[in-house]
Amino acid sequence: MSTKLEQIVKEATVQVEAVNKKENRSLYKKREPIFPKRAEGNFRRLKWLIMILTLSIYYLVPFIRWDRGPGAPDQAVLIDFPGNRFYFFFIELWPQEIYYITGILIIAGLVLFFFTSLFGRVWCGYSCPQTVWTDLFIAVERWVEGDRNARIKLHRHRWGFEKIWKITLKHTLWLIIGMATGGAWVFYFADAPTLFLELITLQADIVAYSFVGLLTFTTYTLGGLSREQVCIYMCPWPRIQGAMMDEDSLQVTYRSDRGEPRGRAKKDAAEKAFGDCIDCKQCVVVCPMGIDIRDGSQLECINCALCIDACDGIMDKMGTPRGLIGYDTDANMVRRQQGTSQKFSLLRMRTVLYAVLIFAVCAFMVYLLANRSPLDLNVLRDRNPLFVKLSDGSIRNGYTVKILNKEREPRQFLVTVTGLEFNEIKINDIENIGFNPVVDVRSDNLRSVHLFLTVDSELLSTSSEPITITVTDKTTGYSVSNDTVFIGPNK
Repeated sequence: MSTKLEQIVKEATVQVEAVNKKENRSLYKKREPIFPKRAEGNFRRLKWLIMILTLSIYYLVPFIRWDRGPGAPDQAVLIDFPGNRFYFFFIELWPQEIYYITGILIIAGLVLFFFTSLFGRVWCGYSCPQTVWTDLFIAVERWVEGDRNARIKLHRHRWGFEKIWKITLKHTLWLIIGMATGGAWVFYFADAPTLFLELITLQADIVAYSFVGLLTFTTYTLGGLSREQVCIYMCPWPRIQGAMMDEDSLQVTYRSDRGEPRGRAKKDAAEKAFGDCIDCKQCVVVCPMGIDIRDGSQLECINCALCIDACDGIMDKMGTPRGLIGYDTDANMVRRQQGTSQKFSLLRMRTVLYAVLIFAVCAFMVYLLANRSPLDLNVLRDRNPLFVKLSDGSIRNGYTVKILNKEREPRQFLVTVTGLEFNEIKINDIENIGFNPVVDVRSDNLRSVHLFLTVDSELLSTSSEPITITVTDKTTGYSVSNDTVFIGPNK
């Protein structure tokens, strides 16, 4: 080996053991802190980009304005508990429409399954909130204390002025990030600019400060103190992902067929005594999870690909091709060992099924939104008493009728009932037009009224007769109906 290559190997080699190596990990062992070295390369830059994008979305979206007309909040994304609404740009959901949220969660789950089956734990490695905030906290730690060696030295150093002020500054910045995280979260539940001013002038409600404090604590604890422990012990996804993946799923992989046997010396180009892995352990020192990717597929690996960047940098210095560590499949590992050609199969039964389900659910959601009713009706028949027998022998039933007007202007609704020949259709304090009452409902509001129906007992052939209550918008003619029953004495 040339003197230059010997110098490269010497400088790159680190004497370190993976903190979370399976053989060294005990269930009751005290956590050993991990000091990941800064990685440089394409995947690190991609992670920085995704971090900036996701954090920008989280912190800035509450301040986006969206005009919904007079009397309506102009915040683009708002969970309005006092008004019983969820606003998302042009979409407005009522509590009765919670199934839309269910649909969104189903789509999110299917998309996660789809990308996991294709690219492994790409969610965990790039866009999981735990990964994003942990990356941010590590970046702050590195900025204050220095890179890996400096942080290890500071950790082992006795307490003194330098250690105290650096540790204090780091934790202060972590708490500020946690506070900003909690503050941004509560902005989704109230008008963001108004609540922001109330928070900084100490005029906000105690509930707002409580949630900011709670989320400050959880962000600081999970992102700053627990870090990889959340992924290893708290998160269920590493244990579920195996069902989402197969032998054709791409994962961050050490190509042992090329790297083994490991060694630090090489003969001439015609004959190599060792594989391409020089056992420098740069892939270990950049890993935020404290594992050695060369040990194979592991629950702890989040596929962040920082080990790829570290290894590619060493390969460049050694003058050997990149890709000793890279995204690969188990099937291709077997094919190389057998000497057959590699292939990447994106269209598989699993991925096609996920794609079809995603399309089907999305299409169904779009259909529901496109045909969303501007009017909703709920009818609840009185149960105590079931019916009242009047002095003239007729039978009366009572019903609670709830009319939901989703329009941005007040409307009048005509209430009609079919199924029997009624003596009277009456709502207390409501004007009747002809035989039917008309109910006024304010814009974007719900009104509950008590409806009374009276029928001659001779017209009841059974003790329970089916009827239909219909409300019709007098302006547009749009109507909705609700089936119920009219109860009488046993025949």
